[in-house]
Amino acid sequence: MICSDALGPALGRAAHLARASMDARMSRYEMTPAQSHVLMYLCFHGKQAPQCEVTAHLRVKPSTANGVLDRMVDKGLVERSVSGSDARRRLITITEKGLALQEQTQRSFQEVEAVIGRGLTAEELETFCFLLGRITQNLEEDQTTC
Repeated sequence: MICSDALGPALGRAAHLARASMDARMSRYEMTPAQSHVLMYLCFHGKQAPQCEVTAHLRVKPSTANGVLDRMVDKGLVERSVSGSDARRRLITITEKGLALQEQTQRSFQEVEAVIGRGLTAEELETFCFLLGRITQNLEEDQTTC
């Protein structure tokens, strides 16, 4: 099956189904995808990061990130503090509860990845990832020319 005439819709459909599968798993933990991304980001960045970096990682407006982080603070998943060197700078730190939840959500991500790759050989997955990277690069380059 060649989908060159419908590559965009095929990619969109696959992304939609992958996101729906992940959202269903995140709902088990009463988590939004953005909240799970914050936990993952913090875990991979020393369990603490400046709020501006978390906002940039989420690729959302600061007001949207504030809302996400406010709910996470209310749930006890992260804490906000003031940087010792700059009182204007806020630091976001993952809590023990957040760490435990991140481990559970990480398993959910792995489950979805297993479903996505089911029936594909290691070589096919490697080729797919390479091609997807090329597609992403093409689209990123196109954004700079628009």
